Amino acid sequence: MKETIKTSRTAGYLEKIFRAINADWFGGELEEPIITIQSTPRAYGHVTVAKIWKRKGEQRHELNIGAETLQRPIEEVVATITHEAVHLYNLAHGVQDCSRGGSYHNKKFKEEAERRGLVISHHPTYGWTLTEPSEALIDYIIAQGWTEIQMNRGGGWTPPPSSGGKAGNSGTQPGGSVQPPKRSSTRKYICPCCKNSVRATKAVNLICGDCMEKMEVAE
Repeated sequence: MKETIKTSRTAGYLEKIFRAINADWFGGELEEPIITIQSTPRAYGHVTVAKIWKRKGEQRHELNIGAETLQRPIEEVVATITHEAVHLYNLAHGVQDCSRGGSYHNKKFKEEAERRGLVISHHPTYGWTLTEPSEALIDYIIAQGWTEIQMNRGGGWTPPPSSGGKAGNSGTQPGGSVQPPKRSSTRKYICPCCKNSVRATKAVNLICGDCMEKMEVAE
């Protein structure tokens, strides 16, 4: 498993992931932001509404990933990047997907996010913001080989408090589980005969109930 310990290397992986998501889920439409890794106790990530960075004479948005959250399973990190990419898409198309200082996500955000491989649930305070990867996005992550990436900043991980939200920035996500996450070990098993598939979080021996054939790990 590849471990990304240096901040510069971690940022490089995040940029690579953003570019792939942009190309494959947004048709390459998004203007690339400046990706930062900063402590954000009240959010998994955010994008700035304004273009606050200047690079090579061009103004860019900031997309930040909370340093405390990098030890989550890689599919959750990718879901956060995709969540923020949806905000960038909506900003570029003049769609207001948040209100209340950028913390309340409306149904316009939910609809666009679910077109981009996310599963969105409702939070009573922050709206349609609770973000999970869909099966399609998990399959994409596996196909890209990203399950071998472990982003390790050290010191463990504490979820953002559920009462939080970062006003003034689009794309905050309130906290969920109070337990530290386990490392990702997601794998997909496929029946060689009928192609039925299941997902498991550890190596197991599975028999397809329809074909009575041993299921194989998907490459």
